[in-house]
Amino acid sequence: MDARTGANGPRAAGLAVLAGCLGVLLVASLLRASPDGHGTHTQMGLPACSWVQLWNFPCPTCGMTTAFAHATHGSLGTALLTQPAGALMAIALGVGFWAGLHALLTGTRLLELSIGLMRPLVIAGGLLLFLGGWVYKMITWNG
Repeated sequence: MDARTGANGPRAAGLAVLAGCLGVLLVASLLRASPDGHGTHTQMGLPACSWVQLWNFPCPTCGMTTAFAHATHGSLGTALLTQPAGALMAIALGVGFWAGLHALLTGTRLLELSIGLMRPLVIAGGLLLFLGGWVYKMITWNG
């Protein structure tokens, strides 16, 4: 490593992004998507959703794990129908994996590339997507 330029920093960041994205996607690929469209997370030893148990109503992240499981098994259409925001987040993690690999191999600075994503309009769009996924889940809820 060149102490003046921190030449290994971008590669280490790339490795961290790659490992984080791969870890989440790998876990999702080991899960069997619940046919109910929610509850897949219980296969990881997590408790059933208290929102669903108390109110028979979806929580804000309802169906995300199930959508991730569908997406990692190549069923993107089913993932989108299960939880659109979750499906798009799974795709984003796939993109993040490849970006991390690229940074690891080339030394590209991910922070500089992704700083454009920290704009208020992009953040607001992500929040609207998340809320839209929740509204969609409420509309399609079958308990």
